Amino acid sequence: MSETLEHNVNHGDVKDRHIKSYVVRAGRMTTAQTQALEKLGPKYLVDVSNKEPLDFTKIFGREAPLVVEIGFGMGKSFVEMAKQDPLRNYLGIEVHPPGVGACLMKIEELGLENVRIIQYDAFVVLTSCIAKESIDILQIFFPDPWPKARHHKRRLINPSFIELFTPLLKHGAEVRMATDWQEYAEEMLAFMSEAPGFTNTNPEGGFTPRPAWRPLTKFELRGERLGHEVFDVVFKRD
Repeated sequence: MSETLEHNVNHGDVKDRHIKSYVVRAGRMTTAQTQALEKLGPKYLVDVSNKEPLDFTKIFGREAPLVVEIGFGMGKSFVEMAKQDPLRNYLGIEVHPPGVGACLMKIEELGLENVRIIQYDAFVVLTSCIAKESIDILQIFFPDPWPKARHHKRRLINPSFIELFTPLLKHGAEVRMATDWQEYAEEMLAFMSEAPGFTNTNPEGGFTPRPAWRPLTKFELRGERLGHEVFDVVFKRD
């Protein structure tokens, strides 16, 4: 995969320029993860190479509310949520091969039928592959905080990205975010509060108390060890 650089994405007659918010790090693939990609990929991975709108009824074999999670890491909490919520379809988007491989193994181990994975740049997927008003819940938990000031432009959550995903949400859909970086959390809260067409689900405003539906992740546990508070931001599209 390429380094973190600005690049052009072409689809049809539209060109979108964006700065990648991730780096595909050279993490070592275990034998099990490699085998999972080879053997389970055809069963659970969704091909988006043609950058055309996806038919989720066909992909999941049923009509059900759609949860999309961007950047699920190794997939532990993502798969746990899908297991506890069988009436919804879960679509995970992740670029890191070890995480995808690990997630595939968890899906197969639990025999889940309501989970599919896209191993591709989420910006391209949202821009080209998801129809308007398709998503019931959009989840972005512990995105890379890019803590150095000169790298803040690479943060995923910004007004332009919110503008991109807004029309893909059904009216009444939720946007769920969490981070253990307070300064980034305050940015997320401010950007979502300023975005037109959204309402904070916390009637008192501000951050949402830790929701019971979000399983603990390794990032949250790490943050707790470091003394970091975790901040949840949950908004609903009007």
